[in-house]
Amino acid sequence: MILASLIASLGWPLALLLALWPARTRRLAQALAPLAPLPALWAAAVLPEAAVLELPSVLLGTRLGLDATGRLFLLFTALTWLAAGLYARAYLAHDARRTAFWAFFLATQAGNLGLCLALDLASFYTAYALMTFAAYGLVVHTSTAEAWRAGRIYLVMAVLGELTLIAGLMMTAHAAGSPLVADLRAASPSPLAVGLVTAGLGVKVGLPLLHLWLPLAHPVAPVPASAVLSGVMLKAGLLGWLRFLPLGQAAYPEAGAALLTLGLLAMFYGVALGLTQRDLKVVLAYSSVSQMGFMSLGVGAGLVAPQSWPLLLPAVGLYALHHALAKSALFLGAGVALQAGGRLWVLAGLALPALALAGAPLTSGWLAKTTLKAGLTDLPPLWAAAAAALLPLAAAGTTLLMARLLWLAARLQGKGAAGGLAPVWLAWTLAGIVLPWALLPAGAAAGGPSPPLMATALWPMALGLALAGLAAFLRLRLPVVPPGDLVVPVERVIRALARLRDPHQAMG
Repeated sequence: MILASLIASLGWPLALLLALWPARTRRLAQALAPLAPLPALWAAAVLPEAAVLELPSVLLGTRLGLDATGRLFLLFTALTWLAAGLYARAYLAHDARRTAFWAFFLATQAGNLGLCLALDLASFYTAYALMTFAAYGLVVHTSTAEAWRAGRIYLVMAVLGELTLIAGLMMTAHAAGSPLVADLRAASPSPLAVGLVTAGLGVKVGLPLLHLWLPLAHPVAPVPASAVLSGVMLKAGLLGWLRFLPLGQAAYPEAGAALLTLGLLAMFYGVALGLTQRDLKVVLAYSSVSQMGFMSLGVGAGLVAPQSWPLLLPAVGLYALHHALAKSALFLGAGVALQAGGRLWVLAGLALPALALAGAPLTSGWLAKTTLKAGLTDLPPLWAAAAAALLPLAAAGTTLLMARLLWLAARLQGKGAAGGLAPVWLAWTLAGIVLPWALLPAGAAAGGPSPPLMATALWPMALGLALAGLAAFLRLRLPVVPPGDLVVPVERVIRALARLRDPHQAMG
């Protein structure tokens, strides 16, 4: 059963991908494609942690299996792909290019699920690369000028990230003398190797300055693709950090301080840029930059204060679970809002995951933020004080950004009935309320819903709502920052250099 479950987790999406090409099996493959994550979901639910599949003749010696971290990531990853696939069935009903979509969707999914099962460097990197480059087809699916531009930027940053990552992984493997995840995690790599791994995976996470692809790719991709791009593919970079950085082993103060700084910056940078946007999906993309900052903060704290990692690991895992469910629900809900308009039931459905992201009491976001705060108490005094002061303000910023999202959604006119999209979205939204509590990682409980904890969560929300109300009263309109923000001046510089190299183009 162990062998069959692990092979089916990866083999079933790939088998359906191959079945798309012959005309005689295409319709059946498309009908079954939304259910492709079911074997992985089964494996995550029932396989013991001792379950390991050894393939010594594949790559550098492939080792697939589950540990506690991999199980959690495989669970929410498979669930999110399942929800997005069921949503895609209705979303693509009249799309002439749906066969191509399903092909890239299944290939990306196989890579995403595979890296959750990978227990060695080579298989993780192979699955990671498959996921990364197959997702290019999802980004450019609509073939518009904006999609091709987003695809170019995505591809350039993906290649740079892959090159940086493989260099760091090779240095880490050399230090460990082994390609196995358990040995790599226990190694003592050089600060340069740690920096390269952090930066290479930081492209996927969307760290500031490495985030430029994210607000361009998410709005142009089809809605179900955006849901998995933001919901789980960003977490692939986070899982890579958990797999390959020496967290809990030794202090790396320089890399940790850099990641703490970038995490704090991301929390506010994503909010600030998101508030200037007028497209629901771009707002959500910048929200992802902000929310990934919270998880980056936890990993950075683990590099600075390795003794705190036993508390931080379940906190980071819980935050990843919470964000995967809430953000994918928001993207799927944005697709419903764009179709059905800003009706009351649509706004109510969007408000549920929005409240979770804001950290409303008794939501998954409240649990995740409270658990993360508890794990940050062992930081050096300066960092601990900065985190204590800035985390509530970041929560207020998230509330303000979610208010902006709901305001934009309320103004939508819609194009007609949401059809088969709404039932999948509403079911997934409700699942997102329950699942974080059911799948709570061991050691992640933040204590009961005591009045002091509730009050701590309420005042940032109140501040965010007050600022939103004030902005509405004053009819404040911020200037729109082009999606991709810093990439715009870079493109201008590249075009200027191209004109300098081509005098005829400059004269024209």
